[in-house]
Amino acid sequence: MLDLLVPGLMILIAVIGLAKKQDVYSALLEGGLEGLKLLLSIAPALVMLLSAVHMLRASGAIELLTQFLSPVCKVLGIPAETMPLVLLRPFSGSAALAVGADLMSTYGPDSLIGRTAAVMLGSTETTFYTISVYFGAAGIRKTRYAIPAALIADLSGFVMASLTARLFFTPL
Repeated sequence: MLDLLVPGLMILIAVIGLAKKQDVYSALLEGGLEGLKLLLSIAPALVMLLSAVHMLRASGAIELLTQFLSPVCKVLGIPAETMPLVLLRPFSGSAALAVGADLMSTYGPDSLIGRTAAVMLGSTETTFYTISVYFGAAGIRKTRYAIPAALIADLSGFVMASLTARLFFTPL
């Protein structure tokens, strides 16, 4: 039944368009063209972001930053093992998911680190990706306070994810 949902919606839209005597095919082509223009406008930012994340991981910079920021993690209550996730999540969702999966396979999904990683993935955003897509689509070049505000929100999410995992999943 669900297999017929999308074709059914397309037929319904076509019937409604024809009933209103609109050129449905031209509207479909126009929408496709606008979508391609949008893709072309945001593609350079996305390629740059994904390349930078790959270079950071391949160069070992993430591991160096993890070691450097371990004392800060201790103060904030964030497990140091989740630091690669904290560093990559604002840039790339797929890289963060890969790190989260690696943490869960290494420490186990029911471990405090695995659960903390899962809560972090669910409570934070791919900030730079989101800003580049939405601001690029809207043609906004100056983000002003959006990036600092979003990064503060991400930091809050990471700290609260760690606190929540400790509160709910640490035996008393």
